[in-house]
Amino acid sequence: MAEPRIRKHIAVVALFLLGLVGVQLLYLVKLSVWDGAALAAHPLNARTALAENDVRRGRILDRTGNILAESDAEGHRFYPYGAALAPVTGYRTERYGAAGMERVEGRALSGVTADMDRMGPLRTLLRADAGYDVRLTVDAALSETAWRALGAHRGAVVVMDAATGAVRAMVSTPAVDPAAVARDWDALTARADSPLLNRVTQGLYPPGSTLKPLIADAALNAGVTSEDEVFTCTGELAVGDYVLHESHGEAHGKLNLADALRESCNVTFATLALRLGAGGLSKGFSRFGVGEELTTPELTSAAAHVPELSQLSDGEIAQIGIGQGQILVTPLQMALIADAFANNGEIMQPYLVDAVLSADGTALYRGAPSVWRTATTPARAALIDSYMAQVVAAGTGTAADVAGVRVTGKTGTAENATGTDHAWFIGSAERGGKKIVMAILVEEGGFGGAAAARIAHRLIGAYFEG
Repeated sequence: MAEPRIRKHIAVVALFLLGLVGVQLLYLVKLSVWDGAALAAHPLNARTALAENDVRRGRILDRTGNILAESDAEGHRFYPYGAALAPVTGYRTERYGAAGMERVEGRALSGVTADMDRMGPLRTLLRADAGYDVRLTVDAALSETAWRALGAHRGAVVVMDAATGAVRAMVSTPAVDPAAVARDWDALTARADSPLLNRVTQGLYPPGSTLKPLIADAALNAGVTSEDEVFTCTGELAVGDYVLHESHGEAHGKLNLADALRESCNVTFATLALRLGAGGLSKGFSRFGVGEELTTPELTSAAAHVPELSQLSDGEIAQIGIGQGQILVTPLQMALIADAFANNGEIMQPYLVDAVLSADGTALYRGAPSVWRTATTPARAALIDSYMAQVVAAGTGTAADVAGVRVTGKTGTAENATGTDHAWFIGSAERGGKKIVMAILVEEGGFGGAAAARIAHRLIGAYFEG
């Protein structure tokens, strides 16, 4: 009688052990197949880091082949353009991980493709002796111009090809040479001015008057105004117990929508925001992607902070209409808004990688344009674009004007609770079939037309004359 019971217990234990083995096999399949891509791409993946140490890392190049990052025979990484291109190249350290293109294209730079990365030990037999080169869309010379133009100011510059979304410059100040990050990590992370922060994609600021083109589009779309309506600006607008004032107390008198954008009339755009209300503003922001995180294989931009509009008072809604109050945006977000008006209503998805190249120059991967969202109609985009051209020709943005180039724009002066106002400029520039869009933010730069617009002038000149 005991023997059958023993055999039964052995069978139960055997089945239990087989079940455990089955669970382990299923878990390994999950890790290898279901989670494989995410684990392979994780910046703290030790296997990836060890593989990268075994080969000479590939170069990072700008759009014309200028070297932005390369390794010497001992594997030390050098960055010829230093801090000026740091937000793009990022850095790579053994202890603190990697950022920027050093992280995003880490496998390609180490000679490992995404498919090979899932092969575990077998990939050591298949990978190249040296890493692949990664050619970016950025222009090193234009980036240096932006870096010098920002000077000692904290701020951000982003320039994109309007038709494709290819990023031509992405500069954030202050920044540091990526080669010094590992050595100076403790000091850098302790600094109050955040030199490791990419202000283009992660800095959040009130947009000020650069939001007004979007408000104009939203108001026209909702039918709460027309391009022919005449507004009367007395220099202030009473909203209940709150009184909204024009900058410097100026009274613009009678003006239509084009005039209001050219002169950056607060009264007009606060009035439009009140007419739109929470619902109309929300629909406008949604069309332009304001409040949504932009995540691509190469870029992650913080979502704009949009307050719960339905909970705001009328005075707070009026403040939103002029880009003040509780709304905060990244410079990249504002460049994308500019793109909508410069690109027939379509916002292109920004991208940085032009191609991944083998040792003989063969392209293993090529970047391609894609539409992020359609924000407005071609007709309305063209109308707002014409208004923005007047801003530069005869309004608050004349400092951005460049002879022989069609320049559009909108300046902004954003109130800063901790110091001098921030200065903004967004817009586009076109000549000979080439068109770029840009956003420029100068922290504590004061009046937008006198600070950020001058930087735009330098960038436009460098791009079209360089």
